[in-house]
Amino acid sequence: MIQMSIRSARRILTFPAIHPCESVAPSTLLTSLTDLAHAIRGYRSKVFSCNSLIGREAIRQVSNLLHFFNEIRALRSGLPDSFVLGLSELHLTLQKVLFLLEDCTRDGSRIWMLINSELVSGQFRVFIRSIAMSLDVLPLWLLDVSVEVKELVELVARQARKARSEVDLEDKRVIDEVMSILSQFQDGANPEKSDLKEVLDYIGVKKWNDCRKEVKFLEAEMELEYSEGKRDLTLLSSLMALMSYSRCVLFDPIDNGIAQLVDLECKFQRDGVRCLNSDDFRCPISLEIMKDPVTLETGHTYDRSSILKWFRNGNQTCPKTGKKLTSTELVPNLTVKRLIQQYCVEHGLPVVVESIHKNRDVTRTLAAGSLAAEGAIKMVSCFLANRLQNGGCEDMNKAACEIRILSKTSVFNRSCLAEAGVIPYLLNLLLSEDAVCQENAIAALLNLSKHSRSKALIVENGGLVLIVDVLRRGLKMEAMQHAAAIIFYLASVEEYRKLIGESTNAIPALVEMVKEGSDRGKKNALVAIYGLLMYHGNRWRVLTAKIVPLLLSLLTSSEGEELITDSLAVLATLAENFDGAKEVLCNGALPQILGIFLSSYSRTAKEQCVSLLLALCINGGQDVVGALIKNASLMESLYSQLTEGTSKASKKASALIRILHEFYERNSSPSKTSVLSRERFIHVW
Repeated sequence: MIQMSIRSARRILTFPAIHPCESVAPSTLLTSLTDLAHAIRGYRSKVFSCNSLIGREAIRQVSNLLHFFNEIRALRSGLPDSFVLGLSELHLTLQKVLFLLEDCTRDGSRIWMLINSELVSGQFRVFIRSIAMSLDVLPLWLLDVSVEVKELVELVARQARKARSEVDLEDKRVIDEVMSILSQFQDGANPEKSDLKEVLDYIGVKKWNDCRKEVKFLEAEMELEYSEGKRDLTLLSSLMALMSYSRCVLFDPIDNGIAQLVDLECKFQRDGVRCLNSDDFRCPISLEIMKDPVTLETGHTYDRSSILKWFRNGNQTCPKTGKKLTSTELVPNLTVKRLIQQYCVEHGLPVVVESIHKNRDVTRTLAAGSLAAEGAIKMVSCFLANRLQNGGCEDMNKAACEIRILSKTSVFNRSCLAEAGVIPYLLNLLLSEDAVCQENAIAALLNLSKHSRSKALIVENGGLVLIVDVLRRGLKMEAMQHAAAIIFYLASVEEYRKLIGESTNAIPALVEMVKEGSDRGKKNALVAIYGLLMYHGNRWRVLTAKIVPLLLSLLTSSEGEELITDSLAVLATLAENFDGAKEVLCNGALPQILGIFLSSYSRTAKEQCVSLLLALCINGGQDVVGALIKNASLMESLYSQLTEGTSKASKKASALIRILHEFYERNSSPSKTSVLSRERFIHVW
């Protein structure tokens, strides 16, 4: 099971501090306090995007306490219990101060911290006052420490009590500027570039990649807000649009290094999912794939409903470790949640998210999230369309990459970009001799092709021929892979399946990618072929392209579960026709398919094997049924599918069992006892 430390999983502006246990040794507590104070003092050299004055005041006061900690650590006499209790409270507060300083200086969250300046300054004030209270209750007269140290502690406590929490005047001014810019977006007016630049300079966002980090952070915060049903969605949507607009409009055209960064990010997301399986996403309590993963202080992740039920039953421990919990705070595990969603998409499974929140997730609807976000995205879409139309090669590459990023974020962004007219220009870029430019254009088209209107625009603008040409001879393998994926999305439209099939080169090019492509390319080609097979007229075209031997070769040579499952799915679809079943059988596939069914641990692969075996029995004649009936292990595995498989697998297994049972009865003498006992037979429809 995936584990994540509480610090890395912590949401910004949350403070999951842990109170020291009652039995902690005073020397251990003092060492930890000293370490915390040193860590806090280390923030003196960090850049604050906001709340600099009160943040540095907190650092100064904690730094002064280091002299006090060092002197009492040097005492040979033991510390009284009342003193240890005060130090424990101080330890708890310093943890929270450290969390807050971490947030104030964190890359990627600068605009959000600025907007929350009032909350941040209030938190600093609370924590500084808590330091004063902890120092006030320390019985200093019981310790043999110098007068100077006692005076220092009293000074820190006195200053902490007087700490003010007003937002810095400069912070207020820049916040007002941000709100003015958002109002301009809402009114459909382009803000001045100088105003945008002033805001970004103030918070330390000076590069394209800085802006990108801000957008990614805001996107993550939005997902957390959806999951928790909170009220900051409108503001988050507006700020995210502001940073996206600024990234596109303010910064110089990207170089190949940034393009490679985007490539690596996409590759990491794909490969990260591919190296995991469904067991990584199962709750240790319910053993079901998690819908709302949350992390405990132990670092272990559970489904929210399961762990809450565990707590309601009176348990106060971590189920996996048995460790007693000092806090039952549940931290949403956004990383695991995203991986689960991505895994479900990659494997064609329903996305497991809480249905109560589904309608609020504007990233999956045509809603913009706010009027300001709507205005900003519409304006930046027009800006990028104009750059594609009138810019030089470098400008067009920059625009294509920005469209690639924006179109990945939400359905609304795809809709705006399509309406702005970017698709014809992106299609023209597919003819570029610049490999990076071509790849950015085809990747942008891939994201746009997930939108229904964009599919029509791609086909209406002659995009099919250009996409197939990239599939056949793209300048980079990544571009060819994207082209295959676009065909998969286009094939979701019934009339386009026929149109693609009638293209001279489309199916042969997909089959060639199955033969020569990378694993990702083979995967994309296989799912595209599977989509095209939904139109029966394409089945003979796929068979003519000699795909069956390639698929059978993949079943033995591939180490990835995905390729095996996809190959089986295509074979099962082809075998639904007499010619397809004949081709599969003529290539000697039956023993191979049986072997996979009996040995595979993959639930999906087993289901595809059942579908394929059933199709071969129906269309391959009695010889196939006779060959299957001789395998003693087959029936047991089929019966297990009735209870362990999906609803679809169960129905197919039941139908196959019926065929085998009837064949046995017809070909057995009455005196023989059937190995297919009627008592074991379960009929499922």
